[in-house]
Amino acid sequence: MKSDKELIKEFQGGREDAFNELVKRHLPDTYGFFIKFTANLVEAEDLAQDVFIRMYKALKKFRFESEFKTYLYRANINMSNSYLRRNKWRNLLHLDQAPEPAYTDTSQEDEWRRKELWDAISKLPSKQRKVVTMRIAQEMPYKDIALVMGVNENSAKVSYHHAVKSLKDVLK
Repeated sequence: MKSDKELIKEFQGGREDAFNELVKRHLPDTYGFFIKFTANLVEAEDLAQDVFIRMYKALKKFRFESEFKTYLYRANINMSNSYLRRNKWRNLLHLDQAPEPAYTDTSQEDEWRRKELWDAISKLPSKQRKVVTMRIAQEMPYKDIALVMGVNENSAKVSYHHAVKSLKDVLK
């Protein structure tokens, strides 16, 4: 099996199916990331597709300064931040909709809480927002978060700690 680096070099050399191999290899993780992030299969599929469309364009100029997986994580984080910004108003407008009094469906309440949480996360400072997103949505260990962000492991832990503290204050 070829490495990601070999596939990217082949893609840069004009072999389109090398990109398809990269997609097949990394789509499940990317899709899973967005399912956890959005809790919506259709939106997760759209976001994963958008990430790979961007990857298709960006990989032609990829300089191999980092691993492809790290580069892909960064793309996922950037896409999730764009998603939060894009949907901020839509999410706020839906918060005033309440279920009928005779019908108590807690799944809607859970969705609202999740949206409220992600709205609060979107207001965190950039570094904290990225750490929390990778830790919660991707369940990444601090070691990998540190690698993706270019910081040491303790710095990633401290950023996460400050983010959780801020979120607790906001959501009380």
